[in-house]
Amino acid sequence: MKAAVVTGFGKPLEIQERPVPEPGPGQVLVRMETCGICHTDIHAARGDWPVRPRLPFVPGHEGIGPVTAVGFGVGAGLVGSRVAVPWLGSSCGSCRYCVTGRETLCESQVNTGYSVDGCYAEYTVADARAVVRVPDAVPSFEAAPLTCAGVTTYKAIKAAAVVPAERVAVFGAGGLGHLAVQYARLVGGFVSAVDIEPDKLGLAHQLGADQVVNSRTHDPVEEIGRAGGADVALVLATAPQAFEQAFRSLDRGGRLVVVALPGGDASMDLPIHKTVLGGISVIGSVVGTRQDLAEVFALHAAGRTRVIAEPRRLEQVDDAFDEVLGGRAEARLVLEF
Repeated sequence: MKAAVVTGFGKPLEIQERPVPEPGPGQVLVRMETCGICHTDIHAARGDWPVRPRLPFVPGHEGIGPVTAVGFGVGAGLVGSRVAVPWLGSSCGSCRYCVTGRETLCESQVNTGYSVDGCYAEYTVADARAVVRVPDAVPSFEAAPLTCAGVTTYKAIKAAAVVPAERVAVFGAGGLGHLAVQYARLVGGFVSAVDIEPDKLGLAHQLGADQVVNSRTHDPVEEIGRAGGADVALVLATAPQAFEQAFRSLDRGGRLVVVALPGGDASMDLPIHKTVLGGISVIGSVVGTRQDLAEVFALHAAGRTRVIAEPRRLEQVDDAFDEVLGGRAEARLVLEF
């Protein structure tokens, strides 16, 4: 099988011929139809974060395809089912986080395309308990971005506990942001979308954003303030100023929801007096659970959301990375096999 392999941090990925893996106990073998390209894959390939993957490895955690074989202990009825292989590759299932429905906080979790080989390959193995069935009404091309970009922003909106008529400021209107705009609107929020790229702001407007702000030419804090201030500020952009602007855009009682993960051991400074006296909450939100992903698929199958994406081939993966880093991808890029 063909696979795109990271052999050195910061180096171009190598397209290699590898044997098709065999599923072990509790695992399934999935033939990839599509896999979305996430900024996390780029961070992984560049070794940007404090805990690095072990070389060599195959990135990718938005994989979609049918199960073609199962390992010991997995029912044969799963063969032929189309599934998503998400970032949460497995969790222990017994810690206090797992048993209370917070499996994404499990300290023993395994992450697809980071701590184990992922989906930039024609086949991959996955924990049978971690994969999520994809409804027939959701095409594989659209299911791929929903598997991370969708479930991550959906979970962030849930974590913010947005209620109707609250204003949600989305900082970063691209691959994740175009879905965040839609989820915020689904729960009745008024949406302010912030970005530096006019095309992405135009897309956010098409998807229902009530206000769009080009932060390259306008101060988003002032512009959002004119609209009454944000009740929720969702940070999906990795630029340091986005975190600071998002915090300052909040009205009293607002919630800052941090999703983006910049390279390195990044940090942010918060003014203590405004945080305390203004009743500001700071919430970290990381991807979503299997149940969250099932809900994301159900909403999409019902026609409640749109996925904006462009196809690429596996051999184009390095060029695709450059497109994402250069802000030239309107929303999401998806590898098709």
